[in-house]
Amino acid sequence: MPNILMVLTSHDQLGDTGAKTGFWIEEFAAPYYVFKDAGCHITLASPAGGQPPIDPNSAADEAQTDATRRFEQDDSAKAELANTRVLADVNASDYDAVFYPGGHGPLWDLTDNAHSIALLEDFLQQSKPVATVCHATCALANVKQDGAYAVTGKAITGFSNSEEALVQLTEVVPFLLEDVLKERGADYQAVGDFQAFAIQDGLLISGQNPASSAPAAEKLLAALSA
Repeated sequence: MPNILMVLTSHDQLGDTGAKTGFWIEEFAAPYYVFKDAGCHITLASPAGGQPPIDPNSAADEAQTDATRRFEQDDSAKAELANTRVLADVNASDYDAVFYPGGHGPLWDLTDNAHSIALLEDFLQQSKPVATVCHATCALANVKQDGAYAVTGKAITGFSNSEEALVQLTEVVPFLLEDVLKERGADYQAVGDFQAFAIQDGLLISGQNPASSAPAAEKLLAALSA
């Protein structure tokens, strides 16, 4: 039974707009049930521990999926989510892989988070797969291996500039993820806006947007069984 760590954001403010953000429910629920249904043991963590903030837009009717509806009826999963471990207290050696769900929150608290960077570097050092989806690919931006950025020369995806423009947050986010990944020398790839797309390059697995959450999780499972 693989042990999978899922790391969520603790950040709930959408810049200085006064609006709330956090993690996107689908990007948590879809991978959670891919792992659960495969018999994995799942541990949830976040920078602050406890209940991570849910992006209110991801709770809107039009954003619901089979996975989010399943989560809404799952009291056990809700209890797990309400009691995430503090990120600084988890160690890569205790898990077989890690998955970072997105939402806009990670841009603020997981890009430069020293505990997150060290954790991801440890996973890669131990040759364990790392998966991210949507904005959470920002968590890889400052991760290094052998003195170089881990994403340099790697096929990577994440929320695209055009998708950010479509949700009208280009001027709100602290940076554009696609731009930063390209600046780090990543081979950034994407498909049409909001279409499912997940890619693997070595130990790094990434999904472009909410629809890519389950495909990214499935690639992580395949990497574990390879």
